[in-house]
Amino acid sequence: MNSYAIIVAGGKGLRMGGDVPKQFLPIDGKPILMHTIEAFRRALDGIQIVLVLPAEQQDYWQELCRKYVFRSPELIANGGETRFHSVRNGLSLLPDDGDAVVGVHDGVRPFVSKETIVRCYEEAARGKAVVPVVPVVETVRQILPDGKSITRPRDEYRLVQTPQTFPLAMLKQAYEQPFSETFTDDASVVEALGLEITMVEGNRENIKITTPSDLRYCH
Repeated sequence: MNSYAIIVAGGKGLRMGGDVPKQFLPIDGKPILMHTIEAFRRALDGIQIVLVLPAEQQDYWQELCRKYVFRSPELIANGGETRFHSVRNGLSLLPDDGDAVVGVHDGVRPFVSKETIVRCYEEAARGKAVVPVVPVVETVRQILPDGKSITRPRDEYRLVQTPQTFPLAMLKQAYEQPFSETFTDDASVVEALGLEITMVEGNRENIKITTPSDLRYCH
């Protein structure tokens, strides 16, 4: 069975308050994105990776690979207008492999564990649509239409992470649908086909680096 990963790195760096897109900022001596790619290479032997980057960032990425003597994924797709379009561009580079499994992962989640990756791919290999999740530990309040709020039972909710992982044929079929504003992640695209989503245990450290405070946490 072939395994693929589509790593989506389309960040512009705006919420970081700097000119360098967040996926290229360094932690532990090299760019965040390199740590992310290495996590998949360590977890699954022979995994084939598609990197999705905005076209205007691809030359800079190649410069970084030369600087850090890093092996870039051979398959690089252009980022799209939205995450949906970016993932679809990545999928277009993959063959029609009926037995394959593909995971879609945020390029700025470098701390995904080997155990999380393996759990996701093993369940997807059984024909399931899989998302890693962690429990909600904070109190959750719901904003009502009138502007008031009420406490909701946090044990009824989970925080969703990536890699969201699927049989390749399933995800390709899902991304043949026209774009909808309701598509907030890959699971929501697959759910639009009427398919069920399976949750597996994620790891708490698998944060999405979005703000400067997240970057300080990494150090």
